[in-house]
This record gives sequence, C-alpha cells and structure tokens, in this order.
Amino acid sequence: MAMIVTGGAGFIGANLVKALNARGETDVVVVDNLERADKFANLADCEIADYIDKRDFLELVASGRYDAKVDAVLHQGACSDTMQTDGRYMMDNNYRYSRVLLDWCQAHRVPFLYASSASVYGAGSVFRESREHERPLNVYGYSKFLFDQVVRRRLGAGATSPIAGFRYFNVYGPREAHKGRMASVAFHFFNQYRANGKVRLFEGSAGYAAGEQLRDFVSVEDAVKVNLFFFDHPEVSGIFNVGTGRAESFNEVARATVNAVRATRGEKPLGIAELRSAGAIEYVPFPAQLVGKYQSYTQADLTRLRNAGYKDPFLGVEEGVGRYVKARAAAAV
Repeated sequence: MAMIVTGGAGFIGANLVKALNARGETDVVVVDNLERADKFANLADCEIADYIDKRDFLELVASGRYDAKVDAVLHQGACSDTMQTDGRYMMDNNYRYSRVLLDWCQAHRVPFLYASSASVYGAGSVFRESREHERPLNVYGYSKFLFDQVVRRRLGAGATSPIAGFRYFNVYGPREAHKGRMASVAFHFFNQYRANGKVRLFEGSAGYAAGEQLRDFVSVEDAVKVNLFFFDHPEVSGIFNVGTGRAESFNEVARATVNAVRATRGEKPLGIAELRSAGAIEYVPFPAQLVGKYQSYTQADLTRLRNAGYKDPFLGVEEGVGRYVKARAAAAV
C-alpha cells in the first residue's frame, strides 16, 4: 500500500518523505509541480516509488489507478505565496484541488492529513481553532480558511475516514531553499549574515518596536512529528494548530541565527543590544504593501492538539533555529 504526499518536493512535504523513509516507508508517491526544477534537490536523498505531476494526478485518481492502493494521503501541496494576487489561481490550486482529494479519500476510506495555515487568523489576537477567531487578511489565508469550513462540515456530518488539518505557524528548517522570498526569516537571516555580516529586520509596526513583532516560529522537525502522530492515531480527527505555543520576536530569531554562525567560528554569543551596536542587526522601513496584511503577533493555542494526545515538547527559537543554522553553516563550508 502506498503513501501519497502531495507537495512532496516542497518544504514540509519533502521533510515528510524523508521521515517516512526513516520509518522504512519507501512506497511513497510524490505529487508536485517541478516547473521550478530546483525543487528536485529536496528529494535527492529520499526513496520514492513514483513521481507524478500535480496536473496529471487528479486524472489518475479519477481513473481508479489508486483505488484500494493507498494507506493515506498527506496533502501538503499548495501555493503558499501570501502576496499572490491571482485569486482564481489560488482558489483553484488551494481550495478546489483539496476538495477533490478530500472527496476521493472519503469515498475510498483513506485517511486525509492536510496543510492548513495560521494565516486564517489574520490580525486577530486569539489563535484558537474556532470560527469567531478566523479573519484572513489575504486570498491565500481565505483559500485555507474556506477549505477548513468544508472539513468542519464533513466531520460534523460524520466522516467515513480520518481527516486532520494542521494550521502551521511560521515553519523553518531544511529543504526550504526553493521557496525564495517565501522562505523562513531564519533562512534569509543566515544568507544575509553570511553575505554582509548583518541581518535586516523591519522597523516598528502596529505598535511594536523595531524587530519586536512576535511570531510563533516552529521547526519543520516538529511539524513532521505532528503529521506522523496523526497518521499513527487514525482515531483522531479535526483541525489543529501546529506551533510551539510561544511567541518570540524577530530580534530573537536574528540573535539565534547570528550566534549560531558565530559558534561555528569559535566566537562568543552576543545579546541583541550588542548585535545592534556591532552593526549585525539593521532595521529597514516597513513595506507599504504589507500594511493591513501583516500578522505582527501570532501564538498558537495548543489546547486542542494536547487534548488530542500529542504530548511532545516543541523546539524554541534558540535551540531550533540554532540547530538549523549550524547545519546550514556546516554545509556551506
């Protein structure tokens, strides 16, 4: 029986494939779009049974090719560009595609685990999986929000197979280089510091001081572990936040990044004030195009996830970003 990972050449998807391999799973079908050919590198050290272009996959599903042949669908594929303005593309790619796969999984009693997003909460201050707290700021967030509503209705009517949606907060970690400007701030801070000896953060916005905007930064290692927990526990369905439950500042991510690089050079760690004085942290004007469309604060409420039985701790920025950056620094030598 096969595991299907959509978006399997992407960031979280490729890390899922690698984790499945570590469990001895090699009958993995990857579905993706390699028009950005550099994504192939995310799978170069993975074992998969087949690769299928996302435009061909739904036709193969409809033809019956995978009937009674699938253990689970791990649906990570999506357009994650929050600045995308083509709403028709976003809704077709993120919403309609997901609905077709969900319907097929329900018809064939296949567990369906999918990527939602913390973007559904918009500029709110409460990050709990409840309708009254969901106010997306852009069409990406809306595409995720709308599909979550479909899932809620399906679960309410009595689903025929497990459905678990994961509202990822700010995920960082290996295999994200292809994402370009949509890669994590840890990725960009590392590149900036290596190239120029400094990292650039936004000046103050929405009442927050320079670099003090707060996000829930979560390691892709933890995002993968949550997916595998729900695969192992098909008795649990629902929509769940995937974050650390802690809001940490962009300044803290910058500090963790710079100090991780410094550690590889045998240099002592510095505090944020020291990094500012040394010119290692620089603040740039807040972009006009992000005004009203930017989450200055996020912090996952993990109550529902913990009640579902997931008890593992999450990596904080200092450890998680530090580990990620040290690995990147070692690979860059």
